[in-house]
Amino acid sequence: MDILQKYFQNITEEQRLQFSRLGDLYTEWNAKINVISRKDIESLYERHILHSLGIAKILEFKPGTHVLDVGTGGGFPGIPLAILFPETQFYLVDVIAKKIRVVNEVAKALDLHNIKAEQRRAGTFDSRFDFIVSRAVTNMPDFVKWVRKNIAKKNNHELQNGILYLKGGDLTEELALFPKAIQHNLSDYFEEEFFETKKVVYLPLKYKT
Repeated sequence: MDILQKYFQNITEEQRLQFSRLGDLYTEWNAKINVISRKDIESLYERHILHSLGIAKILEFKPGTHVLDVGTGGGFPGIPLAILFPETQFYLVDVIAKKIRVVNEVAKALDLHNIKAEQRRAGTFDSRFDFIVSRAVTNMPDFVKWVRKNIAKKNNHELQNGILYLKGGDLTEELALFPKAIQHNLSDYFEEEFFETKKVVYLPLKYKT
């Protein structure tokens, strides 16, 4: 928890308690259903929770915002963001049913009412969202194909509706087709070594009929 409070000092007491419970909840569920690597579970707060919250350093979601988390796995970045933005609605999807079970159980344990999680494949539904988030589930060209039709028409933030994508490494080739993509280095916000090569890629997308 110390690492979260280091970078997010204005969280409420309720949020602090919810974040503090994530460690035990994921340790318990990971013993039953492996959603986080055994090596990473010991670094849950740095490599999964704080990493997810890197998106919040780029954009603060306004109340009433609708966010889609594609390939959420065990609930990242969706669950940490749902705790931080309780008035934003999050829809978490993954193709693996047991991972969605973990998401739903964690959300229930934390009494998070702004999360809906389902076993779904990206590209199989037509709901619209202000922003689409994910953690490196595939390359950007394929990801854009999956989610392009799910962008809402009306913009409510200073940033145009689009994708906020957590990924690391050299993305020059991958983003060559997207000149409007902006790479935000998480090392500008977090000083831990883990974040040296980690980025949030913001890609504005136009509403598509």
